[in-house]
Amino acid sequence: MDFSPIWLTLKLAGITTLILLFVGLPFAWWLSRGRSFWKIIIEAIITMPLVLPPSVLGFYLLLAFSTQHGLGKWLQKVFDVQFVFSFQGLVLASVIYSIPFMVGPVKSALQQLPSSLAEASYTLGKTEWQTFRYVLLPNIKPSLLTAAVLTFAHTLGEFGVVLMIGGNIPGVTRVASIAVYDAVEQRDYAMANNYSLILFAITFVLVIAVFVFNKYQAKGPLA
Repeated sequence: MDFSPIWLTLKLAGITTLILLFVGLPFAWWLSRGRSFWKIIIEAIITMPLVLPPSVLGFYLLLAFSTQHGLGKWLQKVFDVQFVFSFQGLVLASVIYSIPFMVGPVKSALQQLPSSLAEASYTLGKTEWQTFRYVLLPNIKPSLLTAAVLTFAHTLGEFGVVLMIGGNIPGVTRVASIAVYDAVEQRDYAMANNYSLILFAITFVLVIAVFVFNKYQAKGPLA
């Protein structure tokens, strides 16, 4: 059995989750603070991957970053960067496709916190960033962990988006979900079962870990 698709999938999921922790958390914080027309538009754009078919999103990413078109052609010419049929393309597609799984739970958790927490921090001379980092985030640990695990697990199972922008290049873009598809097409159901079982086991362990952590947190002093 070739384990490279499994390692590539874990690598992709890990990098995607780390990027979204740095990018998604500020977005979630910003979106949780009041409402405006532009925030509604941006939130709608962030949420679109939840309702769009993955193949549609992958198709438009393929067009946008193809070296034959404007943005992709410019990136390759100026920075010598190619996103189509490359691992960095998989990362880009995964970040875009999984961002609602990071932003959604964190935004909801921040909105449920009492406003007195932030107000007390401001009266003590803390900046908005310090308040977010040292006051608000520690109070939404369960939601933060849930968002990170959902993002990681969702990336493990991506198929349409990664296939459209990354193709099926062994050792480069051939992730586990594509390996399962290939095995089924070749009627190698035993191999498809091996890959599927590994993905199922990883996801199951992650979900159980979240439930155990949240149950432990619920028994803590903030319960």
